[in-house]
Amino acid sequence: MESHKQKILVVDDEASIRRILETRLSMIGYDVVTSCDGEEALVVFRSSSPDLIVLDVMMPKLDGYGVCQELRKVSDVPIIMLTALADVADRITGLELGADDYISKPFSPKELEARIRCILRRRASSSTAAGISSSGVIEVDNLKIYTNRRQIYKGDERIRLTGVEYSLLELLVSHSGKFFTRDEILQQVWGYTKEQHVDTRVVDVHISRLRSKLEDDPDNPEYILTARGSGYLFQRIIEPEH
Repeated sequence: MESHKQKILVVDDEASIRRILETRLSMIGYDVVTSCDGEEALVVFRSSSPDLIVLDVMMPKLDGYGVCQELRKVSDVPIIMLTALADVADRITGLELGADDYISKPFSPKELEARIRCILRRRASSSTAAGISSSGVIEVDNLKIYTNRRQIYKGDERIRLTGVEYSLLELLVSHSGKFFTRDEILQQVWGYTKEQHVDTRVVDVHISRLRSKLEDDPDNPEYILTARGSGYLFQRIIEPEH
């Protein structure tokens, strides 16, 4: 039995949603704290240090986008956004600001629980993918990836990645030169099944964020390449001979 419960912060201005999620998530073993608006969410985040945040978009005082922006200045805590917005572009905005995933309202609590489990499991797992350097360090030009610490440096500067961004990069780097379709990436990084029909632009947004952080010229990438218009690969890594 685990001595430490993972903590989830649920942020939503609808009391019924907070109550339902607090009850369900507590029943399956999480420690749950809640907030009813964006400003309170930032205060609760600082005092409770949650392992994951479920964040509504449309809220008083400070909306979910604003909360996400503020959190990403100081933390890579996983964020799942809840959105009732019908426009896909509005939903994608949260991902562009650094959210790990989003679920559209009305949503299935069971699906949300599955998303939470997947993200927390991936975040806790160590790097075991095939092809990862046994030394725990991968160097590509001026990029240095410390797989054991899940840290990235570009030259002397440490690059902050969210958990999903790192897992996406790790998948591509550990199979450098191998092409992955968007659906394959969704399955391996987010844990989606083929039957869920998820908007594959989730992948495109995270690839774009990675390129903006790692590439010298994101519009003409050298590391993360687009393959045949339907997926991505990391440039082939040639290990130096010893």
